[in-house]
Order: sequence, then structure tokens, then C-alpha cells
Amino acid sequence: MVQFNVSLEGKTVLVTGAAGFIGSNLVKRLFKDVKNIRVVGLDSITDYYDVNIKYERLKEIDNLGCDWTFVKGDIADRATVDNIFSEYKPAVVVNLAAQAGVRYSITNPDAYIQSNLIGFYNILEACRHNEVEHLVYASSSSVYGSNKKVPYSTDDKVDNPVSLYAATKKSNELMAHAYSKLYNIPSTGLRFFTVYGPAGRPDMAYFGFTNKLREGKTIQIFNYGNCKRDFTYVDDIVEGVVRVMQHAPEKENGEDGLPIPPYKVYNIGNNSPENLLDFVTILQEELIAAKVLPADYDFESHKELVPMQAGDVPVTFADTTPLAQDFGFKPSTTLRDGLRAFAKWYAGYYGTVR
Repeated sequence: MVQFNVSLEGKTVLVTGAAGFIGSNLVKRLFKDVKNIRVVGLDSITDYYDVNIKYERLKEIDNLGCDWTFVKGDIADRATVDNIFSEYKPAVVVNLAAQAGVRYSITNPDAYIQSNLIGFYNILEACRHNEVEHLVYASSSSVYGSNKKVPYSTDDKVDNPVSLYAATKKSNELMAHAYSKLYNIPSTGLRFFTVYGPAGRPDMAYFGFTNKLREGKTIQIFNYGNCKRDFTYVDDIVEGVVRVMQHAPEKENGEDGLPIPPYKVYNIGNNSPENLLDFVTILQEELIAAKVLPADYDFESHKELVPMQAGDVPVTFADTTPLAQDFGFKPSTTLRDGLRAFAKWYAGYYGTVR
């Protein structure tokens, strides 16, 4: 187990993507757990999905009445990033801002280059010129591409991305490594595995399925239901992020006297992939229990098994041993508990059946 070497108490933390699903939950958790913390949130609030959900998340943070500053801006805008660093001088930076989604990257590649490459470069440059104690950033399970070996280990070679989104996330890891080596910036990348939960991203399958079922539409289950996903509940993800924030990779020199890059990458996933058909069955049961769907809903007539789609992978499966060894942490929320929490939130936000 590593010893925490970064105290968050009394510090300023910058969270980019703060109106996002993981970002907003992280901010709430930091205020709940850490004394005298100041959090600066940055988010461009793009309309990639319903902005009302993003504003709802921000309202929840505002209502906490904590030392919270929100800046609406884009990490791809260098001046915005530099101004935040010079004004607030964050000690720890958590970069969650990114253009997400595999399929969107096939039709809208420019958004990924702007946010995920130029934006991340701006963050790295700002960290370089301001003495940041630790940069934590979001990578993705997508970097594993069509890797045949499971579970996915951070020791695996990941040089064959099957989407531009995956390529940009792998690029983030390479850029962070270079900056850690050249400028001795401690950085930790986190490969997230299919995050879900209340007030999540509407472009994710479980949310899209729910919307369609509620509207009486047919849902398409890809790869004839033979996809497996390492679904990870958002609170488990946040728990992992908070622990990782508090331990920056150690700065040390190698035998040549030059710095060894203070750089780490971890998987954060459930370490137990679920079959998509089983997932959908549990989701349906919890939606009925939460009265999002009527008790007599004919599920069979609303699902269609279809082939795999471009850019997707059949299995995601995280080897989380290093995370457990270093931080004593393993996600523990069951799929049913997580989907129940989502269904209850959905009923409260969108309403129940009459």
C-alpha cells in the first residue's frame, strides 16, 4: 500500500469537466470529505447531450454552499486555462474534460482533436509552468481496442486503437509520460471502464435503453447480446479517483542521474464483466420497480439482437490488481444496486408511469 503524499486539506483543486458525470460527483465528494478545500470547476457545457442534466449537476454543487468557483470555458482555449492557473494556482489538477464517446468520434472527429489533444496539451503546459503537485487525468478502457487477452492489464501493449476516441486517450497517456519525464510533473492516468449511475450520460447504453423503452421504442442489443462490459458504478470510480489524487508518483532519479518519470496508469473497473443481455434484464426489472415502466411491460417485443457496430469491442474487462495493491481499493457496488439507484433517479427526474 502506498502512503498518501499529497494532502488535499486547505488546497485548491481544479476539476475540468466539472459539469460532467464523473466530475460533478467528484466535486461533491471532495467537499464532503476534505476540510477547507477550494474547488475550481471548468466546463464548456457542450450540447453533446442534454445540457439540462449538466446544469442540474452544477446546481447540486452550488447548493452545498462550499468554497466553489465555476468557470464556463473550454480547455482547448489556452487563455482560459492559463488564466485559471494564474488566478487560482491549483495544487492538484483532475482533468476529466474530454469529448467522450466512441461512435461520435466516427462522425465528428474535430471535437476530439480540439478537446482531447489540444485541450490536454494546454493542461499539461499549465501544469508545467505552475508547480502542480499532482495531475490526475481520465483515460479510457477504449485504449485496449480489440485486445484479445483478458482481463486487460496496464502492462498490455495498446497500439491498435479501433476508434479516434481511443487514439486520443492513448495519446493523452503518451503526452503525460513525456511531460512527466521532461518536467518532472507527477501524473496519474485512469482508464475508466463503462461508468454508470444516477444523472449519468444520456449517450450511454443503459440511459439510451431506458429512454427508448419508456417511449415504447425497440432497443438494439449489439453483437446479438454477446457483448460483455465491466460496468463500474460512479461512486466506486470517485472513490478510486479521490484515493489516487492523494498519492502522486514519487520523484526519483535513475542510475543515469536523470529523473525517472513520476508517471502511473491504472485501470478503474469492476473486474467482473457482465453480459449485456443480463445487464438489460436487471435494468428492465429495476425500471419496473421504480415505476419508470409499467408492471406488465412486454420487454421481449421491444428488443432486437443485431450485429456488432464499428468502433465497438466485444469485451471490456479490467485487471484492477495494481489499484488494489497500491490503494487497497476495489469497486464493490453490485450491478443491481447501481441500476436501482439509476432507476430511482430517472423516475424522480423524468417522472413515473401514470
